[in-house]
Amino acid sequence: MAALQHGGPDGGEPIVWDFSSNANAVPLPVACRALLLDADRSRYPDPHYAKLREHLAHETHTSPSSIVPTAGTSEGIRRLTLAAHVKGVRQVWVPDPAYADYAAAARALSLDVQVFRLDQADWPQRLSAAYASGPVLLWLCEPCNPTGGSLPLSFWSSLATLMRACPQLIVALDRAYEPLRLEGVDPVPAHLSASCWQCWSPNKALGLTGMRAGWLQTPLAASNDPLMLRETMLNLAPSWVLSAEGVNLLMHWHDAVIQRWLTDARHTLNGWKQAQQDTLAAFGWTPQPSCTPFFLARPSLDEAHGFDALLSGLRGRGIKLRDAGSFGLHAHVRLRVLQPRAQQELMAALTSLTIDVQRTRHRA
Repeated sequence: MAALQHGGPDGGEPIVWDFSSNANAVPLPVACRALLLDADRSRYPDPHYAKLREHLAHETHTSPSSIVPTAGTSEGIRRLTLAAHVKGVRQVWVPDPAYADYAAAARALSLDVQVFRLDQADWPQRLSAAYASGPVLLWLCEPCNPTGGSLPLSFWSSLATLMRACPQLIVALDRAYEPLRLEGVDPVPAHLSASCWQCWSPNKALGLTGMRAGWLQTPLAASNDPLMLRETMLNLAPSWVLSAEGVNLLMHWHDAVIQRWLTDARHTLNGWKQAQQDTLAAFGWTPQPSCTPFFLARPSLDEAHGFDALLSGLRGRGIKLRDAGSFGLHAHVRLRVLQPRAQQELMAALTSLTIDVQRTRHRA
């Protein structure tokens, strides 16, 4: 099986300006960083995470029994898929485009992966027909990765109808980017989210992606968990799945000082994003709309300056963009929003690459 592609380090030379990940690029203040990193590493965390679960339940207006700690969203994806498999699920539906780990987790267990387009109106009918042969695990991401877009209310209305018709449909919502929403409001109705499995991981919003910590928020009502996945999820977890650092991060995630900083950071990111998209558009690129501090863009290319050459040329200058080809999006890149200095360096590198191409043509 081919290795999954991700943003961030790639085994090559150090990345100076990393546009390839989805992490918040606004630096954490020293005081906030110290608070989040102040963990007691001299002892094991509570293997049952009782205080953490009580704290997260209080902050999210749910019950401690509905909180399942995870070592970040990717671990949660793997464990939920395994739990569903143990309980008899044989089909996993994933949107196109989407984060590759949804399908990878299913294929690692030899499950049947069905890929569907969210803009195709008949997908609920097709899933309902597939459901007739057994329970289904459906993955969704709101806001979406890699597009940074948000699904309309009409989509969630259709999903609610589908869930009523298919009571053993397991709907998993990846919520990693909700704290980084720059515009609009969360479109998922409260009654619907309470019936879904929600994956939360604040490390991207905090710009601390090296700290793997998150939680799965299970459906509130037992009737929305007919396969008893919650107990299976807990039983499948390794001992101390969440480190002392992860526990500390989650215990402070909802602190007022952290949330005030995040509010200010979103305002900063909005300004950076507009400037970055305007600059790329002026360079002939086609940025696509998003509600997050990352977006897709189609570079301006010609027959002498291909897509692969562009990415490798930038990488050689210490700048990494995320090739969206692994999402099935040919000749597109996904970029996170970086500070003005990084944007200037990207434009300088693009200008340099263009000059190199022109020189090559002239010599030819």
